[in-house]
Amino acid sequence: MNPLAADREKAGGAERTSATLRVAIVGGGITGLSVAWYLEREAAASGVALRYTILERSPRWGGKIRTERIAGFGDEPFVIEAGPDSFLTQKPWALRLVREIGLADRILNTNDHLRRVFVLRRGKPVPLPDGVLLIVPTRILPFVLSPLLSPPAKLRMGLELFIPPRRDGEDETVADFVRRRLGAEALDRLAEPLMSGIYNAEAERQSLLATFPRFRALEEQFGSLIRGMLISRRAHRRRRSAASDGKTSAMFVSLRAGMYELVEALTDRLSGDLRLNAGVERIVRRRGGRYELLLDGEERLEADAVIITTPACAAADLLQDVAPLAVEGLRAIRYVSTGTISLAFRADEINHPLDGFGLVIPRSEGRRVNAITWTSTKFDHRAPEGYVLLRVFFGGSRRPEMMEKDDDELLSIVRSELSELMGLDTRPILHRIYRWRRANPQYDVGHLERVGAIEAALPSGVYVTGSAYRGVGLPDCVYQAQQTARRVLETIRPQAPAPIQVSTQDGG
Repeated sequence: MNPLAADREKAGGAERTSATLRVAIVGGGITGLSVAWYLEREAAASGVALRYTILERSPRWGGKIRTERIAGFGDEPFVIEAGPDSFLTQKPWALRLVREIGLADRILNTNDHLRRVFVLRRGKPVPLPDGVLLIVPTRILPFVLSPLLSPPAKLRMGLELFIPPRRDGEDETVADFVRRRLGAEALDRLAEPLMSGIYNAEAERQSLLATFPRFRALEEQFGSLIRGMLISRRAHRRRRSAASDGKTSAMFVSLRAGMYELVEALTDRLSGDLRLNAGVERIVRRRGGRYELLLDGEERLEADAVIITTPACAAADLLQDVAPLAVEGLRAIRYVSTGTISLAFRADEINHPLDGFGLVIPRSEGRRVNAITWTSTKFDHRAPEGYVLLRVFFGGSRRPEMMEKDDDELLSIVRSELSELMGLDTRPILHRIYRWRRANPQYDVGHLERVGAIEAALPSGVYVTGSAYRGVGLPDCVYQAQQTARRVLETIRPQAPAPIQVSTQDGG
């Protein structure tokens, strides 16, 4: 028998091999790091010998998660996020990961006693009515009294209770869905500014089934979005009350020293081969089903499975040899570029109460910025005592030209917008600008079908996962990572390396 051949044993009715499973993970953002974390846990639990390598082209881990901590202004540093500043707890996967890696005591809730979101209407900030969940009113009196929507628009939204549901299962744009159920003004004043803040997307192209499938599910199950949301909300409150563990109550949470704490904790705890400045140039398939990755500097790496967590356009370049039928679909996933500028001010020089989480701006208002977060109101520990921190969002499909402004011009534009929108004329004591070029995947109508076709075109042992496919938020990326790790361990069998010499008596 070949001495390098794998010993085999029966485990749970399935044939297992004691050879080491070698996995290459391309991309060191939150998806790639989470894949590695769950590979380690699942492999250890199932007794699989595992070796993995994470290959990150850039000099830092975390992808779009990046935190800058700036000291020297008081008791605490400014904590400035370049990417996501928090994550949703109603999708539990990111919160579970945070607790699994030992960061439960670092969880930072939003200041929900100050939770208010303002919507710009005719140049003036108007509070979002209390009880509006994304686009659905769940409390009648605050909604009726709000000046955000006109009386005809409120009546039109109320008629949603009587509009027959659509049950054909077909995709549609978010804009078409909202107009159909709630009316055009609800789209302009509620759905477009609130949803674009989540997905940096155009409602007129955005897939309902890929981004807000729950809305269609509520429509189908209850015949009405409003009725379904009211029933679901009551049920959620009962479940949360029954299962409350006191650990968190906020809808969104962060980490005390910033979101990069999550990245630091993961990289500290992972035991695999983690490589920065390690770009992959090409992936080829070798005889026996193994893959060979050609790295920068002509190094070669062999793997039983390759998990690609890069943006879809980068995945397309890597898969030209091993999955040519997937390339067209990958390149069809659109991306837009966005940016943020965080600005710090002395609190005693601010003449605005900052009495909420921020301001969202409908496209119809024609402003040069998309939204403003009042960061130091939303979270504690984001600015030293006596200072405040704001974050302004720009670019995207609304104003792509803003991405091309140089720093000085961009700062001047943002200060002008803050003056007009908030009456804020004070010069910031510091600012930080971050630009994310082609970093936000767009889930256009038909996106899930496109992703299904991409996945069907991949050969055994190759996986694509991450924000381009089945959810852009942090919890979605963690969930996809967990599912991918499980699929790898369930379907891929490690193979022994080919021997240099094979005996003529070797029976294989």
